[in-house]
Amino acid sequence: MDQVIPAAVGSDINCGMRLHVADLSIDQFLEKRDRFVELMKGDYFFGTRDVTMTAQAFHALFQHGIIGWLDAMLDQPTGSFVRSDLEQLAQESDRIFLNGSMTGHSRWAPEELTLDQGLIRDGGLATIGSGNHFVEVQWVEQVENRALAHQWGVKQGQLAFMIHSGSRNVGKYIGGLWRDRAKTAWQVGVPYPDSRLFPLSKEANPELVADYLEAEATAANYGFVNRSLLAELLRLRLREVFGDIEAPLVYDLPHNLTLPGGQGWVTRKGACPAHSGQPVIIPGSMGTASYLLVGKGNEDFCCSASHGAGRVRSRFDLTRGGANETEESLGLTGVDCITLRAERRIEEAPAAYKPITPVIDAQVQAGLVEVVARLHPILTFKA
Repeated sequence: MDQVIPAAVGSDINCGMRLHVADLSIDQFLEKRDRFVELMKGDYFFGTRDVTMTAQAFHALFQHGIIGWLDAMLDQPTGSFVRSDLEQLAQESDRIFLNGSMTGHSRWAPEELTLDQGLIRDGGLATIGSGNHFVEVQWVEQVENRALAHQWGVKQGQLAFMIHSGSRNVGKYIGGLWRDRAKTAWQVGVPYPDSRLFPLSKEANPELVADYLEAEATAANYGFVNRSLLAELLRLRLREVFGDIEAPLVYDLPHNLTLPGGQGWVTRKGACPAHSGQPVIIPGSMGTASYLLVGKGNEDFCCSASHGAGRVRSRFDLTRGGANETEESLGLTGVDCITLRAERRIEEAPAAYKPITPVIDAQVQAGLVEVVARLHPILTFKA
């Protein structure tokens, strides 16, 4: 209970899910799909986005997350976000877990992002990332809990936008730094743990524990802002193509994070918080449904739920053998995947993942979550 384990969280700190809805029908979207896709490919793949920020904004981002970034942008908006409705973004902060703000410090961030003055252009901010990360256009296929769906602004037939990304290079930098520090702090003469997951003990190294939690929070703050900016770029393009679209935030939820729990901490790796009444977002694959749920606060499972279905085939296996399989056997028939790398479509094929419905059903039966709505993919952006 008095230990934290940097390597258990890893380098993808505050990977998480974000969900928006919009009052657009599938037909309305598909009518202008090609124009929208080309604009988003520019932002997500070709760097047409402009996420230039002042040095002061970056310091505020690392220290206070969404709240710090918003304060700085309200004072001096820069880049693509001079066109954003910053008041809307501020109002939506209460729909982000922890308001998207943890207690971090820029001393833990990469040096090139912590200048004292001037403008900073960060090539990693507002990017999707590799692996299972994505931005997906969906539609609300079925509403199961009408009262909660209404409360959260979700209606059957709406378009939805789901984002799965994390802290990118900042998380990689901080995760690697603290994996090495935890190993260095291991007591001399004591055998290494078989797992090679080196814990930091509050009793033995209270300063290191405090520093790690601050460093992890720094990367987490970057992750919250990264998802927010991915969503805001999408929302700006929606308005450009389809007119005055509000596309409000439903919720933004982290996983891969150490948070207070009980008498110590809970590390959720591949799991997300599912406190009583809290929205939970669990994706399927780019060919199967995703789910919006509500947490039940089940203490037996540390008030947690899964953050996805889980893989049944590795990326290596699919890269090596998937190209020789049929679209049907990979579950790719009818899948609209926007990517610059053909192998990404195979690596992330629906056949790589467990069926999502039994995964959801098991968690409902165990009392972890309750289904609010089911969402079906229309197209998926994969970096």
